[in-house]
Amino acid sequence: MNVVQSNQAPAAIGPYSQGIIVNNLFYSSGQIPLTAEGNMVVGDIKEQTHQVFANLKAVLAAAGASLETVVKTTVFIKNMDEFALVNEVYGEYFSVHKPARSCVEVARLPKDALIEIEVVALVK
Repeated sequence: MNVVQSNQAPAAIGPYSQGIIVNNLFYSSGQIPLTAEGNMVVGDIKEQTHQVFANLKAVLAAAGASLETVVKTTVFIKNMDEFALVNEVYGEYFSVHKPARSCVEVARLPKDALIEIEVVALVK
């Protein structure tokens, strides 16, 4: 196993890593809308989702992967009524390549984020 760490994404806020590579698969920790400096994006669900994707792109790059090699995403959202808005932003990042996905509404996310996304990706 290899630990993945990127300074272009927020540091882990607990006893975990940003991601792990096992064989040729990268497993990310969930990314919330923190900037690389650790500041929470306080905007709406769309702004927060864009920040989550910026973080995911950074840890994927550090792993030698990309959005194009993602095989599965898990999306955690605070309010399922915002699912269409999340989908709108999600589709900007996964327009041609469409990985498998699960999406669940949760009672609360770390730092009261509105969204968290984790991915599994093939390492190039």
